Amino acid sequence: MTAPSAEPPAARPERAELAVVGAGPAGMAAAVTAADGGLDVVLLDAADAMGGQYYRAPAPGLGATRPEALHHGWAEFAALAARLDRHRTAGRIRRLTGHHVWAVERNGADWTLHAVTGPDGRDGAATLDTRRLLVATGSHERQLPFPGWTLPGVVGAAGAQAMLKSGLVLPGRRIVVAGSGPLLQAVAVSLARAGARVPALVEASGYGAYGRAPLVLAADPGRLAEAARHGAALARHRVRPLTHRAVTAVHGTDRVEGVTVSRLDRDWRPLPGTGRRIDCDVLAVGHGLVPQLDLAVGLGCATRCGTDGSAALELDEELRTTVPGVWAAGETGGIGGVRLALTEGELAARSMIADARGGRRPTRTAALLRARRRMRASAELMGAVHRPGPGWTDWTAADTEVCRCEEVTTGAIREAVGELGAGDSRTVKLLTRAGMGWCQGRTCGFAVRELAGCVDDTGRADRRPLACPVPLSVLARAARPDAT
Repeated sequence: MTAPSAEPPAARPERAELAVVGAGPAGMAAAVTAADGGLDVVLLDAADAMGGQYYRAPAPGLGATRPEALHHGWAEFAALAARLDRHRTAGRIRRLTGHHVWAVERNGADWTLHAVTGPDGRDGAATLDTRRLLVATGSHERQLPFPGWTLPGVVGAAGAQAMLKSGLVLPGRRIVVAGSGPLLQAVAVSLARAGARVPALVEASGYGAYGRAPLVLAADPGRLAEAARHGAALARHRVRPLTHRAVTAVHGTDRVEGVTVSRLDRDWRPLPGTGRRIDCDVLAVGHGLVPQLDLAVGLGCATRCGTDGSAALELDEELRTTVPGVWAAGETGGIGGVRLALTEGELAARSMIADARGGRRPTRTAALLRARRRMRASAELMGAVHRPGPGWTDWTAADTEVCRCEEVTTGAIREAVGELGAGDSRTVKLLTRAGMGWCQGRTCGFAVRELAGCVDDTGRADRRPLACPVPLSVLARAARPDAT
């Protein structure tokens, strides 16, 4: 399948009835459903290809003949992409690639979107006026620091999978996959199928806790089937699952040579004397995903604390945020996987169609609501099972870097709290610069809050005026739009 062709960047696109930010599964499903319902749609995404992180595909120049081999559910994506391309050809959807929306502001009854275009925004800027806005900005990976995690050869688990999907390359030949959450199983299977040796899948939680909610599991058979497929594939490739364990140290001088895996108690504290070394040349580690909320929080959308301990948007059953005229779908409302994202994208679009028609619901909305409830309950269970335990902070030493951008250590964060009196994560940030680097706390934010003991900040997302780096020239034009 060839990806639908993209419209060239425009200096100022015309006004649209609906703007969808994010062309992952949720955004694509919303765009085609809204176009089916007669809405004029603009779909904006920072990437050059559709599908988001889940359906990331090799660049055309790599000559991949079977990109579907790297994915589960590729046929569904291909059908969705074909529908979108038909709408684009008919003029019902305008697709703008390389558009990173950095701010949205109220403009009377409409919203005005501000975007930078091209890599790092160097191709200029664009604005778009819209009556309705859907935020489908996806998620990013959560990391917990430990000694040696900054050594070359330590990569994010999702990052290792992205390298394989988009570049057809493996980060190493002998790869330990570690962290917590169902994503690890998918990563380990993908790497093993591609030819890597995966000696262990190290899971800090266990899977037994799922058995405490049999009715929730039974109501979501798709997730059960996916878990069974992954389990069979792990056994087939001789990947050894190690539950209630974590990588607590990385060994090597110039790059990874091995890791120490320790058994954990129920609170994720390492048990003394249980550390065992596993040789490897790469560690792929991640502790689940975190909703990407910069744009929505900048709009004033309220957040809640998810069962996994991260902030997620507060949404009603039809995916409306607390800000009128703004909907959200997919991982922004809490991490739930691709099937839930597709369902929520369609449901949000039908809600917006009803809004445009004066409240008349399209067909299938009731069935979608029931499906969403079942899948969302399963996702909340998943978040609770794999939520990091408080004892993970014992993995770190005083000199362990927590914020890699600003080189802020565990010791500096604890000093800010214990000796300088910081009582919230914002004060810790001001005193230490943790979270003030290039990633703006996306990598270290959760860890900083946990290490600082800022329990009152749980579920709160930082509000920033800019959702991504923006050139000063673009900001100047936005401040004086009539200036030449």
